[in-house]
Amino acid sequence: MIDLQGVTKHYPGFTLGPLDLAIEEGFVTGFVGANGAGKTTTIKLLLRMAHPDSGTIQRPDMADIGVVLDTPSYDGDWRVSTVGKALRPFYPRWSDARFQELLERFNVPADRKVKQLSRGMGMKLQIAAALAQGATFLVLDEPTSGLDPLSRDELAEIIGDFMLDEHRTVLFSSHITSDIERIADYVAVIDKGQIVTCAEGSELLGSYRILHGGRTPLDPDVAAEAYGLRSHAAGWDALIATRLIGEIPDDAVAEEPTLDDIVVRIAKGH
Repeated sequence: MIDLQGVTKHYPGFTLGPLDLAIEEGFVTGFVGANGAGKTTTIKLLLRMAHPDSGTIQRPDMADIGVVLDTPSYDGDWRVSTVGKALRPFYPRWSDARFQELLERFNVPADRKVKQLSRGMGMKLQIAAALAQGATFLVLDEPTSGLDPLSRDELAEIIGDFMLDEHRTVLFSSHITSDIERIADYVAVIDKGQIVTCAEGSELLGSYRILHGGRTPLDPDVAAEAYGLRSHAAGWDALIATRLIGEIPDDAVAEEPTLDDIVVRIAKGH
């Protein structure tokens, strides 16, 4: 459904790409990486808020893309009901009835001003607008930032309902990796403007191991490929590719990492 090939974007002090990323129709793809890794730049390119310096981007029509940010981008003095009236002319499949139905389902007061909404209510308002426009592709950029566990759970349920239609797709960017692990079918990891890996969730976790070593150091060739190798009083620890397990010292212990482990260690580098 979404395909980025050889995409680059240059800013002072940062370059995205060359970046290749395919987002499969009918699935939730989690998008993770440290601050400044390139997640927001990639999303801006997808939404045509920025133009690539090179490469190609295949995406749906903008009317099919619904966007949910960490806070609503609507005028803070608008009433919730005004949001629907303002968006209606831009989306040919917009449904006032659907918008009202979703506001009621999410308990978002139609007469309240946008700036008076809690962070969780603001998220639900944006989702209501995206679904009322008839979006088939949802782009969620840090939607759970600052939300309490209940609101995050509600978001997971909303995404689950949305994905009952096999032709719908979600790109979910978040720093909260536990939400990604719970919701995403695939996970793309970006670091320093490059896609490090993109794989099915359990496959990604199975591709790496956290090593805890003692006095015997890693072989230099393995150490050169390790992420976040650090020494401490008891020995050392690092993230390595599972394919290298046969080359670790006998006194080292390997365990499956969390998604958080992978993101943090990759950000620390080789």
